[in-house]
Amino acid sequence: MTEPIRIVLADDHWLLREGTRHILDQCSDLKVVGDAEDGEQALDLISRLQPDVAVLDIRMPKLNGIEIVRRMKEVSPDTEALILTAFDDDDFIVALMAAGALGYLLKTARPSELIDAVQRVHRGEPVLHPAIATKVSRLWLRMKGESDREQTEQLNSREKEVLQLAADGLRNKAIAEKLNLSVRTVEGYFRSIFAKMGVTSRVEAVLLAISRHIVTQKEEVRH
Repeated sequence: MTEPIRIVLADDHWLLREGTRHILDQCSDLKVVGDAEDGEQALDLISRLQPDVAVLDIRMPKLNGIEIVRRMKEVSPDTEALILTAFDDDDFIVALMAAGALGYLLKTARPSELIDAVQRVHRGEPVLHPAIATKVSRLWLRMKGESDREQTEQLNSREKEVLQLAADGLRNKAIAEKLNLSVRTVEGYFRSIFAKMGVTSRVEAVLLAISRHIVTQKEEVRH
């Protein structure tokens, strides 16, 4: 039997935290292993429990969600971050994506959308609320500028293939197996992709590639 996806949940509002826990625990392949009411407590739980996914609000006492995402990559590198928040400010989105958050969902999302987002983030797929996806595309175009479109177009066919598989949620080992390459070769392709695109992470590369229509994003699951 497949082990459930282990989740740490952090929100400073008790009612919202308990409601979110209830939604997640209704799904048999999800398990909330800890919850926190402030950022320091959240980071401590992530460090000790090494969960698969951390579901985080942005504005919390002691440490905000952005700082948690930055620090958790050091204490629990295999934990993916899904932001669940009421805020869709441009600055928050940019900071969280740069910090390495894989998903960004608004609290207006339906329970089925939250469950789907946790499952997809666990698979390594970037997940964005539709309103956030629109903002991200616009922000990347504004921040990167049309002048560096040539950099993106320098990607060769193999690099585009690797990037598409990353957008599909495959990790390096799975990409290597799919393309009959070594993991080290795949890592080399990513270094080249990052250099050509002017980014520093897989999330940034995938989001920019989606905004430039170099790769396609999997269709959202409709409920």
